[in-house]
Amino acid sequence: MKRDLRKAARGRECTVRIPGICCFNPDTSVLAHYRMSDTCGTGCKPNDQQAAIACNCCHDAIDGRIKTDYSREELRLMHAEGVFRTQQIWREEGLL
Repeated sequence: MKRDLRKAARGRECTVRIPGICCFNPDTSVLAHYRMSDTCGTGCKPNDQQAAIACNCCHDAIDGRIKTDYSREELRLMHAEGVFRTQQIWREEGLL
């Protein structure tokens, strides 16, 4: 059974959890896609399985819409860890 992972992300706890940025508000959660520089450029969205559940604050930080004290590499690492946490949730729920 394949489920819409974008819809499944709504109302969930953020898996990105950027210290000092995360608002921990599941009401704002969406699926934040992890873009790999060698496979997907601007305007190209990766597969939904390559994404993390992110609150609006973490999503804004990883997409560069807000300025943080974190480097781009640090934000990418936190986003990637969120992807792994999200994939574990989907596996436990039989969505992957």
